[in-house]
Amino acid sequence: MKLIVDADACPKTVLLICKREALKYAIPVWTVASFNHNIESDHHVVVGNASQEADIRVMNLALAGDVVVTQDWGLAAMLLGKGVRCINPDGREFSTKNIEFLLEEREAKAKFRRGGGRTKGPKKRVIADDRKFEDCLQNILTSG
Repeated sequence: MKLIVDADACPKTVLLICKREALKYAIPVWTVASFNHNIESDHHVVVGNASQEADIRVMNLALAGDVVVTQDWGLAAMLLGKGVRCINPDGREFSTKNIEFLLEEREAKAKFRRGGGRTKGPKKRVIADDRKFEDCLQNILTSG
């Protein structure tokens, strides 16, 4: 098992939690980000800044039984098909039960925006988000 972090848009506190929790269980942490980011990691993969380049590298690195941290619902959907467990930085685990709804919601919001509508952006991150993420990650890492 390895923990792979889609680090392009990952909050720094989430990356620190990943490193700390993985160290407890002797699980290697891999980070993937474009060259525009300065990430300190033992296993860091630098990619270009082309669209989807980091996602493709994460897909290629991930194997069944791995855990991936990503905010990208489309990437999570593809990884679930490979037997990879996925969690977003807010502490929500993606599953085959919720991914279809999330993708439908994403498409509906995109259609609304293309028609001139405006949607809200993400809420400001709070300490409770870090706690929720840490709890979810611990559950995943200890459940094997």
